[in-house]
Amino acid sequence: MKRFAIALAALAATCAVSTQAVADEAMAKAKNCLACHAVDKKSVGPAYKDVAAKYAASDAEKLATSIQKGSKGAWGAVPMPPNANVNAEEAKKLADWVLSLK
Repeated sequence: MKRFAIALAALAATCAVSTQAVADEAMAKAKNCLACHAVDKKSVGPAYKDVAAKYAASDAEKLATSIQKGSKGAWGAVPMPPNANVNAEEAKKLADWVLSLK
């Protein structure tokens, strides 16, 4: 019975992580992030996997600020415009999701 409980807890944790990743990708779609970015290939902006490879988890706040306020020069000549549809909490969730794609 104890093994069953441990297995069930592990399964629940796995489902929670999967659901979180899906929820954040859904948020990226809803906030129009995927108009310029893709998870695994360059589009107008860099692929999210490339962003995750460039930045450490400790850069989540910096990335969240870029999501909200935009950035210039980090990935070349094309600037990232600010996303007025994203509040600070959503920007942090999106940044954490992007950084999880390593």
